[in-house]
Amino acid sequence: DQATSKKVITRDEWEKKLNAVKLRKEDMNTLVMNFLVTEGFVEAADKFQRESGTKPEIDLATITDRMAVKKAVQNGNVEDAIEKVNDLNPEILDTNPELFFHLQQQRLIELIRQGKTEEALEFAQEELAPRGEENQAFLQELEKTVALLVFEDASNCPVKDLLDISHRLKTASEVNAAILTSQSHEKDPKLPSLLKMLIWAQNQLDEKAVYPHINDLSTGQLQNPSE
Repeated sequence: DQATSKKVITRDEWEKKLNAVKLRKEDMNTLVMNFLVTEGFVEAADKFQRESGTKPEIDLATITDRMAVKKAVQNGNVEDAIEKVNDLNPEILDTNPELFFHLQQQRLIELIRQGKTEEALEFAQEELAPRGEENQAFLQELEKTVALLVFEDASNCPVKDLLDISHRLKTASEVNAAILTSQSHEKDPKLPSLLKMLIWAQNQLDEKAVYPHINDLSTGQLQNPSE
């Protein structure tokens, strides 16, 4: 039986092994600061800096600016967001045509959401159509977006998901990642990746041993296999 042939590690043994692993407090603090900066918790990052002495990877003032851009997109104020991005760094949109197209596409979606049909068609023709002529993928996305105008009731439209708030959030995340990249910063925090590695490692070890697990990542408490 494969289950009975696995090595059994008691809770005491496992805790001794874990306690034997030495982690520098400075490394843990850096990991926390990385999460706060990447996710945009500027007040928490500032307080953590003062309390722990951990320096953030970037100027905390830029976090406020980045979050203002993200919030503008989330609220549908795309034109304002574009201005804020250009104030931060004009090269972000100049060197990322896909991001700029998606922002312009979101502007078009907001016009359609507001029922400004004529303005939406004019904007699509003048701002988005030329980019669609240069890029087949852009053209397909433009055609999907304009399809929203064909249906009087958007709930019956096959691409109605473009009007969902989730699409705003997707565009906002894309802008956020581009700003972080322009600041030579990782676009994703390191902590969630480490937690994913923990889950993967536990799954791999499950094939060879029976041992206490961390099932609740929010508490980090060890639980026996039977719990």
